[in-house]
Amino acid sequence: MSAAANVTEAVATRISCRRFLAEPVPAQTVRDILDVARKAPSGGNLQPWYVYVLAGAPLAAFKALIRSRLQDHPRGEGAEYDVYPPNLHEPYRSRRYQCGEDLYATIGVAREDKPARLRQFAHNYEFFGAPVALFFCIDRRMGAPQWSDLGMYMQTVMLLARERGLHTCAQEAWTSWHRSVTEFLDLPAEQMLFSGMALGYLDETHPINTLRTDREPLDAFATFRGL
Repeated sequence: MSAAANVTEAVATRISCRRFLAEPVPAQTVRDILDVARKAPSGGNLQPWYVYVLAGAPLAAFKALIRSRLQDHPRGEGAEYDVYPPNLHEPYRSRRYQCGEDLYATIGVAREDKPARLRQFAHNYEFFGAPVALFFCIDRRMGAPQWSDLGMYMQTVMLLARERGLHTCAQEAWTSWHRSVTEFLDLPAEQMLFSGMALGYLDETHPINTLRTDREPLDAFATFRGL
């Protein structure tokens, strides 16, 4: 997929890419994306983000480590935070359910085929074949507003990637392997893993990348007064 010409196009064409080409991404391109993203909004200019980048041999070594541990722990080693609230209520529960159904439908995996679903989910831990892996961390002493700052930094990274003809997939699933990530990256004790992100070139031939999630119409969530 070609580069995005402007911000609107970058937003419109950003997807969660779940199959990447093996084509390497130039190191300078990755550095440029992360550097420009420094301008993302940050309350009080705290800039509470830390980014760790893996590619080449270090990425291969990390994936081999996780692969070896997946055999005994197919669901990971325990999440450090809830990716979704417990007892997710409507309408959020139905949205999540539909997203899952639509995703697995693209690759012909039935809802009752749990082993196939687990195999597909495990591709998270191969970064869906992406040549670059990013890990985003935050100081444990920070609160929800600073997590919001980190999210805005990540969104900026994803849009800058589109500008350069790249795609991404944000992966909170990595919290289930936070101990192994912390060990491999030798994270300081005060840093907490928030999310991983796969970065690379979209495989346009793979059916899983045809998924486009439904979004609510503007008037379903926006209230206008005085306009």
